Amino acid sequence: MSAHLLVSGHVEAALAEAAGKGIAEDVVARCLFSEAIRLFKRHRTNDDIASELTAAADNLDEDNPLIFIRP
Repeated sequence: MSAHLLVSGHVEAALAEAAGKGIAEDVVARCLFSEAIRLFKRHRTNDDIASELTAAADNLDEDNPLIFIRP
């Protein structure tokens, strides 16, 4: 199983649980985004994280999942 499939399964479970508690998907997305940044901060500089996020934003594709540039 790929890392993406592993995480996407957990995200779907979190979305289902949140929906059952009346929490909007946007709120879940913001929380996941904050957690991703928290994980990045463990080993990366703020400038490096900003570059990663900028590159991701510059390469958004509605037909494909967002895959960060670095593994």
